[in-house]
Amino acid sequence: MNGFGKMIASLSMCAMMLMPSLASAEASQAATVQPGGAAVKTDGQAAAELGLLIGEGSGVTAEYLAKGTTRIQAAIISLRLQGKLEAAKAYTGTDSFADANLAGASNRPILAFLHGNPEYGWTGEGANRFNPLAPVSSQQLYKVLLETLGYRSNADFAYKDTEAFASGKGLVSIAGTPALTNAHMAAALVESLSAPTSMGHSLFDMLQMEGVLPATAALPAGERITLRRDAKGGSYLADGQGRTLYFFSNDANDLDACQGPCIDNWPLLTADELRIPAGFDAADFTVVTHADGVRQWMYKGWPLYRFVKDVKAGDTLGEGVGGVWFEAKPDYRVMIGKSAALGNYLTDSEGRTLYYFDKDIPQMSACTENCLANWPAYGAATGEVPSVLNAADFGTITRPDGSKQAAFKGYGLYYFVKDAKHGDATGQNVNQVWFVVDPAKFTGTSAGQAAPATPAEQTGKTYHVDIKDYSFGSGPLTVEAGSTIIFTNFDDMKHNAVAVNGSFAGPLLAKGESYTIKLDKPGTYDYYCQPHKSFMTGQIIVK
Repeated sequence: MNGFGKMIASLSMCAMMLMPSLASAEASQAATVQPGGAAVKTDGQAAAELGLLIGEGSGVTAEYLAKGTTRIQAAIISLRLQGKLEAAKAYTGTDSFADANLAGASNRPILAFLHGNPEYGWTGEGANRFNPLAPVSSQQLYKVLLETLGYRSNADFAYKDTEAFASGKGLVSIAGTPALTNAHMAAALVESLSAPTSMGHSLFDMLQMEGVLPATAALPAGERITLRRDAKGGSYLADGQGRTLYFFSNDANDLDACQGPCIDNWPLLTADELRIPAGFDAADFTVVTHADGVRQWMYKGWPLYRFVKDVKAGDTLGEGVGGVWFEAKPDYRVMIGKSAALGNYLTDSEGRTLYYFDKDIPQMSACTENCLANWPAYGAATGEVPSVLNAADFGTITRPDGSKQAAFKGYGLYYFVKDAKHGDATGQNVNQVWFVVDPAKFTGTSAGQAAPATPAEQTGKTYHVDIKDYSFGSGPLTVEAGSTIIFTNFDDMKHNAVAVNGSFAGPLLAKGESYTIKLDKPGTYDYYCQPHKSFMTGQIIVK
């Protein structure tokens, strides 16, 4: 072997010896994910620790937070903030609201106190009635909180402009909610602690100065996560300054996908601690440590980002950018993943890959028994979809056992049991019949295209009405004759849908329950929720 050959052989041997260590170093630099743990605290926890919420029985529990807030509860909490609760409890005046007997005996002195002291923000609802057991709205609560901050209704702001004025003081987290839960109450209370009073200092400082909070109390620390609404009425996550948070489709395949200039335009959400809305699951918030050692917060398996072009609270200019950036929403039914090998593909809300079975035909699954054990049916049938997708393409099919399966364009969606971790897509092209779903390219399966055409009366589209925050959504729903409409309740309070003309009347739905109707006759169908008929209404237009 000549000298050059010996040199090449020597270099090759050195390279072979170095390869294992280089591979090991590369593996050690891969992104890792850990639970958020004690660094994540909910508004419910913070409000309880500060004594702003007392709860009942076992304290401020998940069950307590899920309950609706009544007007008398909200009044008691506002009096506690103003340092007047003990005086109200001891009040001996007998002049009160006409319906004070609706409250428990221990709360009647409080109602009499409020009746005699309207300056504390509770003047009743007309005809000398307080309506103590009625739900309280965000507008009503924000009015009282603003007055606690020192701003006066009909002087500093008009009641009809309450929420707009509150927004200018940083009070936005529960805006537009017609009937609050105790979780909403916790969020609004913790949010208000940082709001400026009319004297210029924060409410937290004022409460300490007035002895409502002890001098040893500390303002809840960490980056605050808030829940806001976009122009279409959907909820999305934002930071404490109201700046929208986003998901990145490429992260489904590689948690280190955003690098260099990407991070310049999409800054990572980094903080030592997080404060999240009451009712959110702290376990959904995790931390990814990137290859460069930077730690970033994640929600439901998706890293969280801001967008540099969002210059003010409420901006959502990053939505849909490049078909891969989307508002971080808590209720996606599907998301979009992207990789160099697969292109765009559907995932569940946590980034787990979804597949279609090429032997399925429209509205019917051919995967049963052993097949289903390896390819579990995906069940999520409600929720938001990324803005670049058509919500009407998503629905459900009925499986042979009667259970419901999520579907895209009439074809069932599946997981693969061998996809063990985030980003796995090992089911792609298995036996040449299992494939990821590219939403832009998918037009059906081979079996479906070979099957006889489905009768027109069986091909009506499926639409979803998500009942959230005591609302059927914004605006009327326009559908085709023969369409199926699925009402699903996402509130803790029970709701139903009853047609004014009597064409349908659904049962009261608990949280997570659904009711399905089919409308074959063209026309306009006005409907309402029986328990909340005065403000919960909707309309379906059938063409």
